Amino acid sequence: MPKQSVSLVEFSELYNVLFEIKDIFSFNIQYFEKKEDFLKELKIKNNEFLNSLVILDPKKDNSLLNKKLNKNNILDINNFPLKIDKLLFLINTRLIKQKYKLQSSFEIKGYMLNLNSRIMSNTITELKLTEREIDIILYLKEHDQPQSIQKLQTNVWKYSFDDLETHTVETHVYRLRKKINNTFKDENFIISHDKGYKV
Repeated sequence: MPKQSVSLVEFSELYNVLFEIKDIFSFNIQYFEKKEDFLKELKIKNNEFLNSLVILDPKKDNSLLNKKLNKNNILDINNFPLKIDKLLFLINTRLIKQKYKLQSSFEIKGYMLNLNSRIMSNTITELKLTEREIDIILYLKEHDQPQSIQKLQTNVWKYSFDDLETHTVETHVYRLRKKINNTFKDENFIISHDKGYKV
């Protein structure tokens, strides 16, 4: 699967901000000065946009009437001012979901996880998850190393480090681990380490 990208269409101000910190991203960023240029690129390289995001300038008429794009591909940002950490949270969360959207159901540690129904299942039973619980599992799946509470707080929650108490994250992960253990008798799906949590 090609590296994911974030395409900014007629949104030079935001592109300039993101370009300054592009080295910290796990995705590519690209800028299209005109909507028409983007549509031409989309026509040529449609598959490269299937698991990526497009960000449009909300001050302009950016109705991309194209069957190849849907609301999952477009990140609508219209609440400004927006802190950069919250913007990056929105982008990262949507990219993680977008990455797996093409396969609505996939296997993870012997379980099937369906993103559309938000159901985790094995051959015997199933468990309904919340959207936040799905976000936690997907984020942990993306990383080989244990992820600290601070990283979960920054990358999964909609709050910055200053906005959210760490016990909120711990409580959510604890409840998710308990739900999985109660349903599947599995204490090791999400493993707790000194350095954080790991799937």
